[in-house]
Amino acid sequence: MATGGHMHNLTTLIKRLEAATSRLEDMALGLDDPTSPKTIAAQAAPQSLPTQHTPPPPPPPAPLPAAPAEPATAAVPPQIQDFDALIHDEVGNYVALGEKIGGLVEEQSKAVLRAFQAERTYLFFATKAKKPTVQPTELMTELHNASDAINNVRESNRASPLFDHLSAVSEGIVGLGWFFEYKPADFVSEIVGAIQYYGNKVLKEYKEKDRTHVQYIQAYYQIFKSLAAYLRKHYPQGLTWNDQNGLDTQDALREVKAAGTGAGAGGAAPPPPPPPPVPQLNVPAGGAPPPPPPPGVPPPPAASSGPDMAAVFDQLNQGDAVTAGLRKVDKSQMTHKNPNLRASSLVPASEASSSAARSRSPAPDKKPKPQSMRGRKPPRKDLEGTKWLVENFDGPLSPGEIVEIPAQQNHSILISRCNNIIIKVSSKANAISIDNCTGLSLIVDSLVSSLDIIKCPKFALQIDGVVPTLLLDQVDGAVVYLGHQSLNTEVFSSKCSAINVMLPPKEGTDDDTKECPLPEQIKTYVKDGVLVSEIVEHAG
Repeated sequence: MATGGHMHNLTTLIKRLEAATSRLEDMALGLDDPTSPKTIAAQAAPQSLPTQHTPPPPPPPAPLPAAPAEPATAAVPPQIQDFDALIHDEVGNYVALGEKIGGLVEEQSKAVLRAFQAERTYLFFATKAKKPTVQPTELMTELHNASDAINNVRESNRASPLFDHLSAVSEGIVGLGWFFEYKPADFVSEIVGAIQYYGNKVLKEYKEKDRTHVQYIQAYYQIFKSLAAYLRKHYPQGLTWNDQNGLDTQDALREVKAAGTGAGAGGAAPPPPPPPPVPQLNVPAGGAPPPPPPPGVPPPPAASSGPDMAAVFDQLNQGDAVTAGLRKVDKSQMTHKNPNLRASSLVPASEASSSAARSRSPAPDKKPKPQSMRGRKPPRKDLEGTKWLVENFDGPLSPGEIVEIPAQQNHSILISRCNNIIIKVSSKANAISIDNCTGLSLIVDSLVSSLDIIKCPKFALQIDGVVPTLLLDQVDGAVVYLGHQSLNTEVFSSKCSAINVMLPPKEGTDDDTKECPLPEQIKTYVKDGVLVSEIVEHAG
C-alpha cells in the first residue's frame, strides 16, 4: 500500500512539472513574436513596479517691480561744511571759555557766535545765487546787528577791568567783512595783528593769575587763523557766486530764509527744488513705454523773395558790352540844355528840388555837447551793504558845511566826482578810494586798510588817527597833514607832483609844523651791471 501511494505522488509531481514546462515554453515563444495575443496582453497588463518620473521644475516667479528711488537730500556744499566745522570747533571753544569768565565777556562772545552764524547764511546764499548788482541789505542785517552789539559792549564799558578783552574782540570782528577784498586771506591775517595789540596785554596780565583768560584770547586768535586758512582753500581770490546755475537774488533769498540756514552750526542744507513733472505717456498696462517718435523732417528752406542775383551778375560779366543796348540821347532831348523841356516837365519844380535834396548824402551827426554844458547828476551819499558811495557833490558849499560820513569798521568808502567840498569820515572805517575829484579836502580819523587817491588835483588830506598806507597816483598839488598817531604811515606815489607832507611838532614843544616835499626827480645810472636809482635832492 505504501509503495502504491508513493507512486501516485510521483506521477502527480511529474504532471505538474510538465505543465510548468509547457507554460514556460509558451512564454518564451510569445516574447520572440510581439504580434502574438499573449504578448499584447502582457504589455497591456499593469506593471507591478511603474517607472517613477521626476516632475518638471516649477516656473520661476515673476520679478517684482523695482521700488521707487528715494529722493536724494541736497548735499551741503564743501565750503559750507568746512565753515560749519569752524563754527563748531573754534568758535564753540571760544564761546565756552567766554561762558566760564561770564559777565560782559560772555555777552560779547555770544554776539561773535551770532555774527559767524549770519556769515554762514550769507555764504550759503552765495552758493545758490548769481552775483547781485546790489547786495540784499536784509541778508546782512543780522551780521550788522551782531557787529554793532560787539562794538557797543566795548564802547559802553570803557571803565571795565576787562576792557582789553572787549577791545581785542571788537578789533577782530572786522575780519568778517572780507567779502569785498580781492585777497581775503591776507586781509584776515592782518586783522590778527590788530587783535594781538590788545590780546597780548591780556596774555601778559593773566599769565600767572588765571589760565582761563589766557585760553580765551588764544582761542580768539585761533578763530581768525583758521578763517584765513579756510579762505585760502575756498575763496583765494574773493567771494564766488553761482553765476552759471544760480537763482535770482530774490528767489535765492526766499529759499535761504525758508530753510533757516543761519540757525546754527551743522544745519543741513535745504532740499533741492522738485524736478519738473514728467509728461504722462499712454502706456498699456504691463507694457514698456513706446519709443520716442523719430525727429521730423526739417522743412525745406524758404524761397528767397528777393530778385534773382544770377541774372544781375550775368549782366555785369559782359564787360563793355553791357552798354551796347543803351540808346544815345541827343542834345536836343537833354533837359539841362533846353529850358523849354524843363518847363514842360511832368514833375513839379518843388518835388524835383525835394527829390534832389533827398538824393544828397545825409548830414554828419552832431558832435556831443561838452561836459560843461551837460546836465549834472544829482549828488549821492548812499550805503549799499558795507560800501559807502559818495558822488557828484560840487561846491563850494555854504560856509562851514561839511559832508560827513558815519562809517563803521567794516565799511569801505568810494568817493568820485566831488569838487571843491570838505568830506569828513567821523569814525574808523575799513578803506577809502578817491578818484577824479578836484579841490577836495578830506578829514580821516583812522583806517584798517589803505587810502587810495587817483587823479585828484588840488587835494588836501588830514589824518587824525592811524592810516597804515597812503597811495597817490596822478595827483598834482596835494597837501597831507599827519598827526602824532599817523607818523608811521607809508606813502606810495607815482606820476605825482607838488606834494607836501606836513609833520606835526614834537609834543611838549612850541615848534612849528614842518613841511616836507615828496621827491619828484630820480637819477638812474648803471652800477656793476644793474640800474641804480637815487633821489635828486635840491639844496639852497
